[in-house]
Amino acid sequence: MLLSRSLRRVALALVVTLSLVILINAQTGRGKTVRVTLLQVNDVYQISPVDKGKNGGLARLATLRKKVAAEPGNTLFLLAGDTLSPSVASNIFRGEQMIAGWNAVGLDYAALGNHEFDFGPEVLLERMKSSKFVWLAANVVDRRTGRSFGGMPPFVIRNFNGVKVGIFGLLTPETAKASSPGKDVRFLDPYKTAARVVQQLRARGAKVVIAITHLAMPEDKRLAKSARIDVIIGGHEHEVLQAHSGCTPIFKMGSDARLLGRINLNISTRSGRIENIDFTAIPVNDTVPDDPVAAAVIGEYEKKLSAQLDQPVGRTTVELDAKQQTSRSRETNLGSYIADAFRQALAADVVIFNGGSIRSNATFGPGPLTRRDVLTMLPFETPIVKVAVTGAMLRAALEHGVARIVEETESGRFPQVSGLQFTYDGRHPAGARIVAVTVNGQSLDDQKTYTLASGTYLLKGGDGYTMFQKARYLITAEEAKVDAVILGDAIIAAGVIAPQPDGRIKRLDAPGGR
Repeated sequence: MLLSRSLRRVALALVVTLSLVILINAQTGRGKTVRVTLLQVNDVYQISPVDKGKNGGLARLATLRKKVAAEPGNTLFLLAGDTLSPSVASNIFRGEQMIAGWNAVGLDYAALGNHEFDFGPEVLLERMKSSKFVWLAANVVDRRTGRSFGGMPPFVIRNFNGVKVGIFGLLTPETAKASSPGKDVRFLDPYKTAARVVQQLRARGAKVVIAITHLAMPEDKRLAKSARIDVIIGGHEHEVLQAHSGCTPIFKMGSDARLLGRINLNISTRSGRIENIDFTAIPVNDTVPDDPVAAAVIGEYEKKLSAQLDQPVGRTTVELDAKQQTSRSRETNLGSYIADAFRQALAADVVIFNGGSIRSNATFGPGPLTRRDVLTMLPFETPIVKVAVTGAMLRAALEHGVARIVEETESGRFPQVSGLQFTYDGRHPAGARIVAVTVNGQSLDDQKTYTLASGTYLLKGGDGYTMFQKARYLITAEEAKVDAVILGDAIIAAGVIAPQPDGRIKRLDAPGGR
């Protein structure tokens, strides 16, 4: 999907270099300055470009990294967590392709993200061993030994023209619930950990301290007040964010390398303090040529991925309807199967998702189903999250979903559902077409709270679904699996599927009351 309107606005605003002057309590000494350039990305799940090839791509990042590294000064390339999962490719290669890509790009340091544990601690340990860069997460330890998980250093210190720069990483403790770290991995309090680590870094002569974090923004702001950190390079949110907490700037660069953050730290060689910071967000788009070395590595995985995508994941004994006209106007066997898979995977009461997210405008089977088939049905790799909503919100969503069904033969907003049944009448005016709604056999209660599983696109207002903006998230996008992965897992688990429409969506004014 293309960049959101808000992201485009942020990107345009950030293309112009912003000079952020850091207020220092103590007066800096005069003298020469040393420049340390931090290149930053976070939450990067794809080795190849996204948004139909327009944005992102590790081979383009490699080109930009080499260009900056060739300039005078010192360069560090940092990843603020989340890269091994989720994606269709990672479901096949278990994150191996991302490590190969980052090795080719020339990454220096990476914080662990919660999705690094999606395949369990043993797979993560294998990926860490094959990494040519250093992983950092000072608050992630092995319960059995009390030492850092995977032998990670608690911090590193780099010396640039006599100025020592300390770097350490932190991971959200929510990983214990949001991923699959196993019983032997422990997550320490990030604030207490930071206070201890920063004290050690300062004691060893570090004049500048950089935290690479995979925390939510409110946690990063609290972190800045817990220890004397000069810059926080953050991740976890999939939005472009910049904030200050006290004297500490915090930067986050969205997701999938659509933008490359460039942060120039201009440090006094006499006092060791940061005199000022220059920040630029560099678009990573199709105007940036691929680095040939990185492109060759990525190309090999794309070939392997193509071969793997043609491997069967299961069989269907009935024809699966992914046609555009039906997916956007009525219940279909595929729409219901997808919705049921979402509901089961997230243990939600109900599912509502927009029929327009089912693509290919084709049918599948009877016969084998491949990974390519699954990705063709759900190509956007949208995270499926879980929220708490009221019955009134669900009713409003259903009304919205059928609001154009008379005026248009098909509408991408049309709802495919699970866990609920609804009846509507197209002869009624838009906004008053829902005749009856039941949730698991009980009439929908507008005052009751239900759990809803759906895609981030819809929940953020896609296709006009604005009624969920105040929904409380129980499983966030940062913790979620993408739609195609959930569907593929459901087919693999079943082996053979034969979904049939069951009357969960009924239209009273249609021939036969479909």
